[in-house]
Amino acid sequence: MDKQTVLKVLKDESVKYLRLQFTDIMGLNKNVEVPCSQFEKAIDGQILFDGSSIEGFARIEESDMLLVPDLDSFVVFPWEENYGKVARLVCDIFHPDGRRFEGCPRSVLKRVVEEARQLGFSMNVGPEAEFFLFERGQKGEATSITHDAGGYFDLAPIDKGEGARRAIVDILIGLGFEVEAAHHEVAPGQHEIDFKYADAVKTADSIATFRFVVKKVAHSFGLHATFMPKPIFGINGSGMHTHQSLFKEGKNSFYDPKGIYGLSKTAFNYIAGLLKHVRGFTAITNPLVNSYKRLVPGYEAPTHVAWSHRNRSPLCRIPEGREKGTRAELRSPDPSANPYLAFAVMLASGLDGIKNDLKPSDPVNRNIYTLSLRERRRLKITSLPGNLNEALDFMEKDNLVKETLGDHIYVHFLAAKRQEWKDYIAQVHEWELERYLSIY
Repeated sequence: MDKQTVLKVLKDESVKYLRLQFTDIMGLNKNVEVPCSQFEKAIDGQILFDGSSIEGFARIEESDMLLVPDLDSFVVFPWEENYGKVARLVCDIFHPDGRRFEGCPRSVLKRVVEEARQLGFSMNVGPEAEFFLFERGQKGEATSITHDAGGYFDLAPIDKGEGARRAIVDILIGLGFEVEAAHHEVAPGQHEIDFKYADAVKTADSIATFRFVVKKVAHSFGLHATFMPKPIFGINGSGMHTHQSLFKEGKNSFYDPKGIYGLSKTAFNYIAGLLKHVRGFTAITNPLVNSYKRLVPGYEAPTHVAWSHRNRSPLCRIPEGREKGTRAELRSPDPSANPYLAFAVMLASGLDGIKNDLKPSDPVNRNIYTLSLRERRRLKITSLPGNLNEALDFMEKDNLVKETLGDHIYVHFLAAKRQEWKDYIAQVHEWELERYLSIY
C-alpha cells in the first residue's frame, strides 16, 4: 500500500473516520480517531497524542508522541457505524524529533525481527487464541455465567455461541484473515478461532485486531467476550498456544529430513533457547495474577519445563507435519499477553539458542503430570513459576529478557506488575471467608 492508494480507498468507500491503532505496554488496544479532514496528515505520520495519558508511556514534560502508520495494515472495517464507515491503520510510536519511542511494543518486536533477519531468518507465528463468551447482566455488565453447555467440537443446539462465532469469522475474513478453523473448546462458553500463520509483526497486529473484533461482535449478540485466562474455577482456562518456525530463503529452517524426528540443528537450538529462558519470560507471556490459576495440573495447561515430539503435556511440543509444517508449539502463553512483547521474547530466546549452539534436554514422551518429583528431578525437569510474583523474580534474573524489552518497558512493566501483585495479596478473597470465617 502507498499513500495515494490509501487516500483513494478512503474516498471511494466514503470513509468518515480513521482510527490510528496502537497498543500500550500491557497490550491493551488504544486508538486516536481522526475525521476525513485529517486523513492526509494522519497518513503522513503527523498526528500527535498525549503520551502521558497512557500508563508507562511518557513523563508529563515529554508527553507529545507521534503516531506513524504502517500503510500495509490499512483496512476498512466491514461494518458501518451510525456515523458512517471507519477505517484502521496500525501505528508505531515515535518522538516528535523522529526517534522511535522506547516504550512502543511494536518497535520492540520489529527490532528482534531485524536481528533475526541479519542472521538470515524470518519468523512465522501461528497463535491459537482461546476466549470465553458469557452472558451480560440486566444492566449490561459482564458476568461469568456461561451461555451454553457445549464441549470440545460440540455442535448446536448445545453450542449457543455458534452464531456469534460465525459472525466473528465473517468479519475476520472481511478484514483479510485466512481463517482455518473455528470451534467450541473444552469448557462451556469457551471458543477458539484459528487463522493462518504469518510473519511475527503481522501476526501480532492480527491478534490485536482479533481481540477487538471478538469483543465487538460478542457485544452485538448481547454477550461479553473475555480473554481472561481462567475466569471460572474447576474448568479449563484459555491459552494462546504459539506455533513458531524460522524460514531462510523460503525454506523451513526447522526441517531436516535426515535429522532426528525430522528436525534440524537450528530447530534443536531454538527449542533449547525457549526452554532456557521460558521462566524468565513467563511474566510477559502470562502477565496477570489470574494467568497462574490456569497453569496448574489437571487442565491441559503446562506446568513444567520440558519438550516432546509426541504428547501434549510438556511445555513445548513438535506437532505432526514436516517440511514447511515443521514448527515448535509453546503451550504456556495465554491470550492476555501483549502479542508484540510475547513474540519478541520468544524469538529472542530462540535466537539465543541458535547463536550459542544450545542443546535441549532429551524429549519427554511420557505424561509429565504423572511423574513423581524424583523422576522429574532425574530428567532435570523444572517447574514454571507458580504465581506472578515468582515469574517477576525469574524475569529480573534473565538479562536476555531485559535486553529484549529495553530499559523503558522493562522498568515500567515490572513496576506495574509488582503493584498488581501487592494489590492482590492485600485483598481478602471469598475463598478465605468460606474456609476460615466460621472456624477461627
